[in-house]
Amino acid sequence: MTTAPQRFEDLTFIQRTGLKLYARRYRARHASPQSARKPLRPVLCLAGLTRNSRDFHEIALDLSSGDRARDVYTLDSRGRGLSDYDKDWRNYTVPCEMQDALDFMIARSLEGAAILGTSRGGLIAMVMAAAQPGFLGPVILNDIGPVIERDGLSRIASYVGRTPLPRDWKEAAEMVRDMNKNQFTAVGEEEWEPIARQLFNEQKGRPAPGYDAKLGQAFSSIDGPIPPLWAQFEALKRLPVMVIRGINSDLLSEATVETMRQRHPDLTELAIAGQGHAPWLRDKASMMEIRRFLERTDAA
Repeated sequence: MTTAPQRFEDLTFIQRTGLKLYARRYRARHASPQSARKPLRPVLCLAGLTRNSRDFHEIALDLSSGDRARDVYTLDSRGRGLSDYDKDWRNYTVPCEMQDALDFMIARSLEGAAILGTSRGGLIAMVMAAAQPGFLGPVILNDIGPVIERDGLSRIASYVGRTPLPRDWKEAAEMVRDMNKNQFTAVGEEEWEPIARQLFNEQKGRPAPGYDAKLGQAFSSIDGPIPPLWAQFEALKRLPVMVIRGINSDLLSEATVETMRQRHPDLTELAIAGQGHAPWLRDKASMMEIRRFLERTDAA
């Protein structure tokens, strides 16, 4: 039995305090020699609070294939996925993680790359745009905006750093399903194990922690509601922006999306039925809309 070749390169990035961060590169696989003549804008994918590079495997495969193929990079933030844990949980902050992502982009010559940021990854993109105007290309915000709803924060706080480790992948799938089934009504039963394999690491064939449990301490140390990030969102005004919202999301409201529309002259919106916070971006319709957005910005 032959094993299918891995479609990405494993990368290691040493950030400025010495932590080893894990990343992936999905090289563009062009459908024809003609399509390879002019490389398209690469994409950097940044995951949510407890999520990692595996979140983006399906969309990365899609964007890196075909006539309009482009390089796609993913990055595990410190304390997530296959990246080193930080000895000081107080460094699990958006500014620290933004600096890591920015340094990674500089090291890989990704100035002008598009950013696909899920939840916290989108916050990192907004903060980076404010800190380094002119460095980013188009931005896709996956179920995140300048206002973060309190109900969503409370739900996240209830499980970060507290989720028990499942004994096997069947139990992992059941656990992930039970935690998400109310928001993700469109997800089929057969999809929960692949999703669980995104969230958990694997060790000796069994689920292993996918993030540092001390993220819970960092999250619980937030004192009061998170202030609105409209000033950071304003820094995206010169860039094409796409906002994706799961219809069942408890973190990004319709009212916030409406205000984003009023404040941004070139905002593309995508609402995904049957999903909540944050959409998995595994379905063909969502991947097609993301591809169309990027191709439109290529031509601009």
